[in-house]
This record gives sequence, C-alpha cells and structure tokens, in this order.
Amino acid sequence: MLTSHNVCSIPSAFQLTSIPGLESLHMWLSIPFGSMYLVAVVGNVTILVVVKVEHSLHQPMYFFLCMLAVIDLVLSTSTMPKLLGIFWFDAGDIGLDACLAQMFLIHCFATVESGTFLAMAFDCYVAICNPLRHTTVLAHAVVGRLGLAALLWGVLYIGPLPLMIRQRLPLYKAHVISHSYCEHMAVVTLACGDNRVNNVYGLSIGFLVLILDSMAITASYGMIFQAVIGLAIPEARLKTLGTCGSHICAFLIVYVPIAVSSLIHRFGHQVPPPIHTLLANFYLLIPPILNPIVYAVRTKQICERLLQILKIETKTK
Repeated sequence: MLTSHNVCSIPSAFQLTSIPGLESLHMWLSIPFGSMYLVAVVGNVTILVVVKVEHSLHQPMYFFLCMLAVIDLVLSTSTMPKLLGIFWFDAGDIGLDACLAQMFLIHCFATVESGTFLAMAFDCYVAICNPLRHTTVLAHAVVGRLGLAALLWGVLYIGPLPLMIRQRLPLYKAHVISHSYCEHMAVVTLACGDNRVNNVYGLSIGFLVLILDSMAITASYGMIFQAVIGLAIPEARLKTLGTCGSHICAFLIVYVPIAVSSLIHRFGHQVPPPIHTLLANFYLLIPPILNPIVYAVRTKQICERLLQILKIETKTK
C-alpha cells in the first residue's frame, strides 16, 4: 500500500528498495553479495565446529570467538536473505512487525558485538598481566556470564528503539524505505510527527556503544602493550602481540565501517544514496567474512586443527 507524501497513514507493510539507483543491476549485484554471504556463513560455522570438536580450544578466548561467530551469523542472516530476495524476486515488501524485528536484531547484536570485544579485551588483559589467575578469574561460568551480560546490554539498550517507533510514531508519510533493510534512521525519517526523541535516543546509544566501548577497549590494550614491553623474553613478546593483533584487527574491521556509515548517514548529505547503502551493507557483511579469516590465519591452534580436519576428510575420500 503506497500513499501520497502529503497523506499520513498507518502502514501494513513497507517497501525496501535494496540499493537506490542500482535497480537495473540487481541480478549482477546478487552474485558478489550472495558469494560473500556464503563465505560468511561457512567461515563462522567452521569456527564454531572447530572449537567444539577440539577440546584444547575450550578456553575463554575461543569461547568469546564463538560468541563473535554467532553474532556475525545473526547480523548477516538478518539482512542478506531479504536483500537477495529483492535482487532475485523483487520481494521488497516487509511487514511493520517484521521490519521492527529486523531493526532490533541488527542494532541489538551490533551492540552485543561491541560488548563481546570489550570482554575479549578484558580476557587478553588478565591473560597477560595476571596469567597465574587467568583460569580462576575467567572460569567457564564467568565467560558465560560475560556473554549473557553483553546480550542483556544489547537488549536493554536497543529494545526501546522499536517500541518507541511502534508507540510514538504510528503514522507515516511514505512507505518506501530507500534502503536494503530496516535501519532505524531510515524508518524514523518517514514518520509523521515529532521524531526528536527517537533521534536523540539513537544518537545516545551510538555514543555509549561506539565511543565509550571504544575508549574502554583502547585503554585495555594500552595497558596490555605496556605490560608486553616489560616482558623479558622476545618470543613471549611476539606471541602476545600476535594474539592481541588478532583482537585489534577484528575490532577495527567492525568499528571502522560502523563509524563511517553512521557519520555518512547523519552528516554526509552530499554522498550519493547508492554509496551510503552499500557501506551500510558492508558493515554488516564484511566483518562476518573477515573475522574467521583473521582468527584462522593468526591463531595457530585453530589453523592447525582446521588443517587436520581437512587432511582427515581428504584421506577418507
């Protein structure tokens, strides 16, 4: 149901436009996006399987890595199947409740991912600065509680976003979302009425998650590097830097696209819509692709176990 821009109405569904301006290239765009989604799913499922079957990997670092893999699967799966449906079948219709659910999943698990990185920084700090107490401080139960705390952090902070839209903004001047998924600001800008509360809350969440978590993670790694410099054995120093390097790479892979996309959405009014939408999709798709590669390549135990599995499968054939 489409309406005139001068008429406000209650929508039964929205219409996603995928990537504005590139509608004629849908079939061609489906090839790279479909391939990247497949790589993301295979890579993260592989991480989960390798950690599950290899008991020597049942350690806090790898449990956090599994949490990261699950988060990446949720983020990519909450958007890519719908985007591919638009590319292949022009299936852009999405119900209001489904739209709000997608919005919640995307923003909630992006927040949970930030909390997981913070927990990983804490794990790395304890392992390096207080190694004798690492297994005590970060027992399996504690790791589970940290993961649950990150999930609750995401639910409590992001839960009000769809609820405020549902309760405060029932009327919309247009039902076409110029985006490939139900991003918060893309939906709020279509609403009739005062959306300042939604805007302020969204900006506050962005500040708390992006700025404060980033500062805490940066401070943690600053203390870690200070401790690493004091290590007397060069081999231990290199090993520690390699472990921290994997975390920092994953951290940058996630935070840089989020920061760029957020800044462009709010301040980059001169940026062409296709560029903005592509960047918004990349920040949900590139981290799930690169995180497994970063950890598989830079983590010796995962790499060795993965090679063992591949050799076993080759012999059985």
